[in-house]
Amino acid sequence: MNISIPAWERLALRVFMALVVCMAGPLLHARDFPPAVPPPAAVNFHMPVVHRLSNGLRVFLVKSNHVPIVRLYAIVQAGAEADPPGLAGTATMVAGLLPEGTRSHSAYQIAEMIDHAGGSVDTGAGWDESYANVSVLSDHKSLAFKVLADLLIHPAFADGEVQRIRKQTLSALDVVDQDPGYVANVVLRRYLFAGTSYAHSEDGTRRSIESITRRDLRNFHARYYVPSRTILAVVGDISEARCLSMATHFLGRWKNGDGAPPQASIEPRPLHSRQVIVVNRPDSVQTEIRVANLGIPRSNPDYFALKIANQVLGGPAANRLFDVLRTEHGLAYGASSDLDCYSMLGAWVAKTSTRTSDTIKATRMVLNQIARLRQQPARQWEIQNARDYLVGHEALEFESASQVASQALEMMIYHLPVDYWNQFPNKIRSLTAAQVLAVTRKYLDPDDDVIVLVGDVNAFRSGLKKLGTVHVIPIAELGRAFPQRRKGTADRPAPGR
Repeated sequence: MNISIPAWERLALRVFMALVVCMAGPLLHARDFPPAVPPPAAVNFHMPVVHRLSNGLRVFLVKSNHVPIVRLYAIVQAGAEADPPGLAGTATMVAGLLPEGTRSHSAYQIAEMIDHAGGSVDTGAGWDESYANVSVLSDHKSLAFKVLADLLIHPAFADGEVQRIRKQTLSALDVVDQDPGYVANVVLRRYLFAGTSYAHSEDGTRRSIESITRRDLRNFHARYYVPSRTILAVVGDISEARCLSMATHFLGRWKNGDGAPPQASIEPRPLHSRQVIVVNRPDSVQTEIRVANLGIPRSNPDYFALKIANQVLGGPAANRLFDVLRTEHGLAYGASSDLDCYSMLGAWVAKTSTRTSDTIKATRMVLNQIARLRQQPARQWEIQNARDYLVGHEALEFESASQVASQALEMMIYHLPVDYWNQFPNKIRSLTAAQVLAVTRKYLDPDDDVIVLVGDVNAFRSGLKKLGTVHVIPIAELGRAFPQRRKGTADRPAPGR
């Protein structure tokens, strides 16, 4: 007897059997079928035309009509490396005081003018540069040039404002000096860059901030805030002719100072063996760990290969330090490395933090990964991932007009070739694992590095001898452990400037 099965039941049976087969096989997840990602669009960067005024001020425009805003970015090519001996923090204080009153306007008046123009003012200092930025609605572009010129040329450094900024800075130092990560970074800089103008904190110390006088601030400003050391990037809704006209009108009469500024000292003390510095912070439950070698200036042609090597070791996204310390052993929440490159020197720094009891174990793991990076070529997939990340990330740095201006400023500050950003993807993709290894071996040496540990030394003292000769500094004596840099080579006039 033939039994007829309805069509809908046959369909349901087929679906049920298909589900049984799927469930019997391995589980499939969305991550097993990632979507295809197209390669990043090639960067087609055109360096803006740079105009030089009669006083040496360099000006360029990145025009953008997308929003009715004009932004001015003034970069003075002198930062914390120009701090006078014994007066660390001078560059930062000078920059911070620019909007706090000029010869013709009080801080309140400056803030009121900018507020009515729908704008903002931002100033600061870092390494190799100080900056003053003014942003306004495009209807007030003339005001932006006027205010910026006033800040750059005529800061008052009024006694009351100097004392207020000094108190704020000292209060901030009291806070950050309790941060073991901050302490580790400061101590590392002092040892790694010993003998150079980069060996102090740009924030200064209590002693230096208390010692800086109004005269010191005025002298720094007169020496370094000059048009021949300044670049002005203009971004937004303004024509090139109008931009140059306003720059000339408001900044064209700005005069250069007398004589050349002192030359920064850039010869680090040679490291003939590993240095281990422990900052004893009793009762700490974690230890901050830094391992560093001297690096390279930003303009060094080895920069591309070291960027790949750093990406493999501890750069953003997947990296060896994170995989070993976090994923495999659970010793840290995070682990990374940075390639810090300045105008005249640089540093390659691995960093993490861990439980006090695991300090030596974690430090040895960091050293092992550094040694591994220079002993054998990185695996091809690591090189490829590093290339893809660096090239892809570069494309994200040109999405807005302000970002384009920022990249142009970087090229000018560090004297990079005009085709630098257009050639960046090719330079990165052309490097092989063998070439990356050869460059890594030039700069990364686990037997000639600086190790800084900030934590409770009594909890890991017995294991320190495995790392090398150790210098222990009680955290309360940090200021006395680092004498102020004496006047010397850093005070010689710079040739040609």
